[in-house]
Amino acid sequence: MAVVRDLRVLLRFKNFRRLLAVRLLSQCADGVYQIALATYVVFSPEKQTSAGAIASAMAVLLLPYSLVGPFAGVLLDRWRRRQVFLHGNLLRALLASVTAVLMIGQVPDWLFYVSALCVTAVNRFVLAGLSAALPRVVDGERLVMANSLSPTAGTLAAVAGGGLAFVVRLVADSDAAVVLLGCALYLSAALASLTMAADLLGPDRDLVRPRLTSALRGTARGLSAGLRHLAEPKRREAAWALGSISLMRFSYGALTVMVLMLCRYAWSSDPDDGLALLGLAVGVSGVGFFVAAVITPSAAGRLGPARWIVACSAAAAVLVLALMLPFTQVTTFVAAFVLGVVTQGAKIATDTIVQSSVQDGFRGRIFSLYDVLFNVAFVGAAAVAALMLPPDGRSTALVVTVAVIYGAVATAMGRFERR
Repeated sequence: MAVVRDLRVLLRFKNFRRLLAVRLLSQCADGVYQIALATYVVFSPEKQTSAGAIASAMAVLLLPYSLVGPFAGVLLDRWRRRQVFLHGNLLRALLASVTAVLMIGQVPDWLFYVSALCVTAVNRFVLAGLSAALPRVVDGERLVMANSLSPTAGTLAAVAGGGLAFVVRLVADSDAAVVLLGCALYLSAALASLTMAADLLGPDRDLVRPRLTSALRGTARGLSAGLRHLAEPKRREAAWALGSISLMRFSYGALTVMVLMLCRYAWSSDPDDGLALLGLAVGVSGVGFFVAAVITPSAAGRLGPARWIVACSAAAAVLVLALMLPFTQVTTFVAAFVLGVVTQGAKIATDTIVQSSVQDGFRGRIFSLYDVLFNVAFVGAAAVAALMLPPDGRSTALVVTVAVIYGAVATAMGRFERR
């Protein structure tokens, strides 16, 4: 298979292997932690969860990172990225252990959310840093290939972590035990980062400003410079790609809330059965991510990354209507696979466009902006879904709205490419 051959090529790069190990362990831990939160918030038998409650939880966990994200970008362009991976994962392990204690102690929900908020805040630095560091461990010729395999492998690791979390919860019958598993994986990611030299992943030494106060004071100026950099004519394609993937993320988020509600109420009255159905949907979507990694290098090579985004969004516009409107388990799981393919395929293309057109000294802040757009789009989608979804999750209006958004992305991006 071509993907196996490509992976063998990339694995010849020693430092790529090491960065990939950090990504896999970090994102596997993320998958474990996120499933622990989902089961505790959404699928606890004593909780009667609504779409509004899900939206509120997402807002509490994600919206504050619209504030953290810009700081992450500026700091990532000053701090050594290897050190971010080391200290970030150590801090997440500590904070996640606090979450486990709070779960056992039956504390008020707001205190639990504060703990989860802190864990996810550090995540902004780690994920943005992984993307910004990738061009430092592979050559330009293989950057598209690396963008196909590395982030997709991380996503699959998160899916695998989610599956592992399901198994641990089934055996231990404890959300706290699942969180502690995530702690162990965060510690492993921190240790894996020590296999790389401290200066390997950049940024360049003349861009490093080690004093925190100086970096924080320059945040506004740094962001302004990053936005001006993105607005330059030769980087306009990157700006359009970021806008497109944000709208696709919005659509994906709205459908995610719908599937959560369908699993919880429409297809089963038992929370454990609903959780199992959600696990199956996540697994099927993960297969779609893998397929995207296999087909995107050749598809983006023939069409170009931007036209591949057009193809993905156009396919989603048609297939979402056909597969989601019946509201059956089988067609919804097929839709989960399709959305996994088109979402990950478009993301790989967007990563490639941004990394290829943004200078190294700006990558940290641009990828943090990318991350902020993802969070805002997902939370906004959850809020819209909360307004549109009935208690059992079946909403024709929401499905049609999402299909229209996908179609608008395909049309707008296609027109930009023709110009």
